[in-house]
Amino acid sequence: MNTTQTAQRMTLGDVEVIRVVEWQGAFTSARGLVPDAEPDVWRANEQRLAPDHWDPQTDHAVMALQTWVLRSAGRTVLVDTGVGNGRERPGTPFHHWQGDFLGGLARAGIRPEDVDVVVNTHIHADHVGWNTTRTDGEWVPTFPHAQYLVPAADDAFFGPGNADGDGRQEHDRLVHEDSIAPVHRAGRSVLWDGTYRIDEHLTLESAPGHTPGSAVLRLASGDDRAVFVGDLLHSPVQLLQPSCNSCFCLDAAAAVTSRRRILERAAAERELIVPAHFGGTGIAEVTRDAGTLTVSRWP
Repeated sequence: MNTTQTAQRMTLGDVEVIRVVEWQGAFTSARGLVPDAEPDVWRANEQRLAPDHWDPQTDHAVMALQTWVLRSAGRTVLVDTGVGNGRERPGTPFHHWQGDFLGGLARAGIRPEDVDVVVNTHIHADHVGWNTTRTDGEWVPTFPHAQYLVPAADDAFFGPGNADGDGRQEHDRLVHEDSIAPVHRAGRSVLWDGTYRIDEHLTLESAPGHTPGSAVLRLASGDDRAVFVGDLLHSPVQLLQPSCNSCFCLDAAAAVTSRRRILERAAAERELIVPAHFGGTGIAEVTRDAGTLTVSRWP
């Protein structure tokens, strides 16, 4: 694994966007990540995909672990919080992970006490881990003054109230126990469903499929538009073939429906697409060309 701690900045309307990258590198095989995308698709689009999203020599997908920080309407908003250190995540690459997430935030000028809102686009290990840190043997909110926005459908599915447990794995239970439940106990969480308006620039919107409560965050400020899509996309091949799910999508049909809807709107409204795990610049712009979606540029 290649480890980096970098920050990049841009401005969309009245919103400052800061990208904090904790890790970036080859993750898994291309077909392992997006099983339905045939090898010919990767090869035919090598100029678009290599080297930032795919290594043709090893046939590995290249991905990033990153958080998007939004300074909007006088508040600091984090979009997802990475893996978290020292977690029990058996059977995953994140078992006993050690990274420098808080150091990356600090280098971007952000202290935990400065954060006003934490958005969890969904409850997966690499999106909620730094919700909490261990203090005196207890997991407590990392961002003590923040309001944590958690999709209600994910909380119900991954939480202890789901007696059936269908689709959950052991590490899912652990993720909820150490990264979500402590935020509930501290009274810092807000469960939401459907849509949730954060401020005049930012709105959350349900986009189920990857998980039951998966969400996107829409930014609209001045003439600028962006949509932070979480794990709706893991690779640009899904921009080219929206019917292809990642190996992590729990409801394949719903994931495709959400992906198509969000991408079609992004193309129509010229929204920048900001996935959770894209390498390179981390951002894509799509247009409709001859009836199909295509990547028009990497801003």
